[in-house]
Parts: sequence; C-alpha cells; structure tokens
Amino acid sequence: MMELKSVVFETGLVICLYMTLVFILALIKKDNSIVDVAWGLGFIIIAVYSIIQSGEVDLRKMILSLLVLLWGLRLSWHIFIRNAGKGEDFRYKAWRNSWKYFTIRSFFQIFMLQGLFMLLISTPIWFICSADGGSLGPWDSLGLLVFGFGFMFEVTADYQLTEFKKNPENKGKIITTGLWSVSRHPNYFGEALVWWGLSFYALSFPQGWYALISRIRPTNPIFSNSRTRFTFAAKIRV
Repeated sequence: MMELKSVVFETGLVICLYMTLVFILALIKKDNSIVDVAWGLGFIIIAVYSIIQSGEVDLRKMILSLLVLLWGLRLSWHIFIRNAGKGEDFRYKAWRNSWKYFTIRSFFQIFMLQGLFMLLISTPIWFICSADGGSLGPWDSLGLLVFGFGFMFEVTADYQLTEFKKNPENKGKIITTGLWSVSRHPNYFGEALVWWGLSFYALSFPQGWYALISRIRPTNPIFSNSRTRFTFAAKIRV
C-alpha cells in the first residue's frame, strides 16, 4: 500500500488545481453555479488520477471507478440541465451582493471549502486505489448492493422532483408525492447510500475503516448534499 499521507497530499493538490480552474471559469462566466456542475466531475477526476497513480488496475478498482463514473456523470448532467439558461443560482447571487471582497472570499469559502469536502468524501476512492489488489469478497458484494439501491433511489427522487417542477400549478408548493412522501430529502438519502456502498469496498482491507471517516458527511448539515451544500436549505421548493 502506498503511504497514505502522500496519497492524501497528492490528491488534495489535484483537487485544489481542479477547483481553482473551476473558480477561474466561474469568474469568466460571472456565475458561481458552475461549481455544482463541477462537483460530480471532480470525483471522476479523483478516480482517474488515483488509478494512474497506483500503477496497477485490478477488478475492485475497475468496479469502483465505473461506479464513480456512473454517479458523477449522472449527477453533473442532471444539474447542468436543471440550471441551463437560468443564470446564477439565487443563493450565489445573494452572496455576490452581500459579501465584502466577494472574489477572494468565494474562492476560499465556496471553491476551496468544497474542495476540502471533496477530499474527505472521496476517501474510499483514493484509499482503495492506493491499496494492493485482492480477490473480491462479501464487503464488495454488499457495497455494490447498497450503491445500486442508493443510486436508483437518488435518480428516482430527482426525476420525481423534476417532473413536479414542470407543472406550473406546483409553483411555490412542496413536493409530497412519490419518494418525497416518505422522506423530506430522498435524493440526499440515496446519495448517502451511494457513498456508504463505495465505502464498504474499502472494508476488504485491514485498514479499510479509514474510508468510513468520510461517512460523517450524511449526518452533518454542513455536508447535507453535494448539489447544494447550503445549511439553510431546509426544504426544497419550486
């Protein structure tokens, strides 16, 4: 296994560079909302870099990377379509109008802070890719099962919310049908399961419990959702 300190440091540098490029693009477009689209893609970059850095590819790493690719592309595309043509999200606009020294503050408080979250959440990716390969076992099967259930839960919740928003009669209303009738944020719940599933893959290794550290996120309001990451978003409205 590669030295974890070195892995964390190098992965952190990659994330820092990536988020800095996203920040520059946001400055050019004058729209910080693109950071939400860049979120899912960032994990794909981490997975690709981690595999290249490991110098070897085994079945577990391939499966993990494909799952991250599936989740990241789906999420980024969903947010891109949702935000297309709507300009900067109202929350970013509020910060743009109220923050003093907005440019420097947004670099650290929006882009670099989310980069830190990305490093923590991606723990199972860089941990597994830095470890020596081995045969698949029960934890891998459980991880795939939990990931699959969470992914479908998240996709279904997003679809239901999108369809709900398309109806003009629902403007100003809160969705309470489908999965939204049993959970206030079923898409958040599904996403939490996705990352629990990915973390289970790491438990096939002696020190795999390190990957579970990042699972603090789903129960912490600061990390409540990778698509908004705002502590004041109590309910989703249209």
